[in-house]
Amino acid sequence: MSGAEAIGIAASTWGVGMAVSPALQIRAMLREDDAEPISIGYFSVLLVGFFLWVAYGVVQHSWVLIIPNAISAVFGIGVIATALHVKRRQRDAS
Repeated sequence: MSGAEAIGIAASTWGVGMAVSPALQIRAMLREDDAEPISIGYFSVLLVGFFLWVAYGVVQHSWVLIIPNAISAVFGIGVIATALHVKRRQRDAS
C-alpha cells in the first residue's frame, strides 16, 4: 500500500465519522422538539456538494470519495427531513 493510498483510506474513514455526525443534530431536534436553529438552506447546499463529490468519485472509480460522501448525503437528507417534520409539527401545534 502506498502512502497516498493510506492517507486516502484514513481520510475516507474520518469522512465516514464526519458523515454520521449530523445524527447528533437529528437526535437533538427530536429530543428538544425544536428545529429552529437548523438552516435548511445550508444543509441543502451541503447536499448538492455531497452528490457532486459522489458523482466525481464514480467517474474516477474512487471509493474513498464515494463512500463518505454518499453517507453524508444520506445523513444530510435525514437532517433536512427531520427539520421539516419538526417545524411542521410545531406549526400545526400553534
